[in-house]
Amino acid sequence: MPRFRDVLELHFIIFLWGFTAILGKLISIPAVELVAVRTLIACLALALIIKFRKGIFRIGTKPTIQILGVGLLLAAHWILFFASARVASVSISLAGLATSSLWTAILEPLFTKKKIKPHEILLAIIIMIGLYVIFQFEFDHAIGITMAVGSALMASIFTIINSRLTKVYPAATISCYEMGGAFLGTVAFLPIYTTFFAENHTLDFSLSSMDWVYLITLTLVCTVYAYTGAVRLMQKISAFAMNLTVNLEPVYGIVLAWLIFGQKEQMSIGFYYGTLIILGTVFIYPVMDSYYNRRQALKAPLPGPESGREG
Repeated sequence: MPRFRDVLELHFIIFLWGFTAILGKLISIPAVELVAVRTLIACLALALIIKFRKGIFRIGTKPTIQILGVGLLLAAHWILFFASARVASVSISLAGLATSSLWTAILEPLFTKKKIKPHEILLAIIIMIGLYVIFQFEFDHAIGITMAVGSALMASIFTIINSRLTKVYPAATISCYEMGGAFLGTVAFLPIYTTFFAENHTLDFSLSSMDWVYLITLTLVCTVYAYTGAVRLMQKISAFAMNLTVNLEPVYGIVLAWLIFGQKEQMSIGFYYGTLIILGTVFIYPVMDSYYNRRQALKAPLPGPESGREG
């Protein structure tokens, strides 16, 4: 049974995750350079934590390469997420990110070979309607919305693969290698980035003193602490309660963006209608899923009197 303190800490962690897009926009360097620095610092910080706690580093060559590869998804997710906040707004990047849980519901059966549930298809259609409403009213932010939804897609694939890995290897070890893979993937992307996307075809790592404050907060507080804290709380709080609470991330983020950036984050009424449709769907999903699972359990045939015998 989770204590009130545990629930309060979970909400604080979700609040921090909602704050990441704001920090990403406040830091002056471009999204790709930001992800490169963030992942390097996070990787080194996690390595120090593992060493201090005498955790496991060596997990074999093949698993290490696989986990480093998963880090590429993380890099793509963060680059698209921060770029969306720069191209459009923090609110749009968070609204797009809210689709990640439904992407997971659609994609997980492809990875695990489990059956697609009817309510998941219905809710996915409603999500698409919400996105259509946002596109209708915020068409000038189409690129930012597309980036945000792409970021959510990368996040869902990353989460599905990560859920398997955490059953085999320590969470801190996985995170350390994933951050390392994200850093290496970002560095490998830099030649393409500077050729086709970077302004003046040059990299910009010119961090001001306030940039460093925001960056350290983003990396150590919103990444290292928030992730390890969430993993620890998973041992005390049910998966249902965790998933339901995580859905508050875009809500906290959009409210914070409005408070911090004011009129710059003022969106059309259509954006808020579309976002409410998406958030409402995301909130109702775990409730419908729990109801569906209970119904399926009641329909399952009871074991017969001889079910335990061998033939």
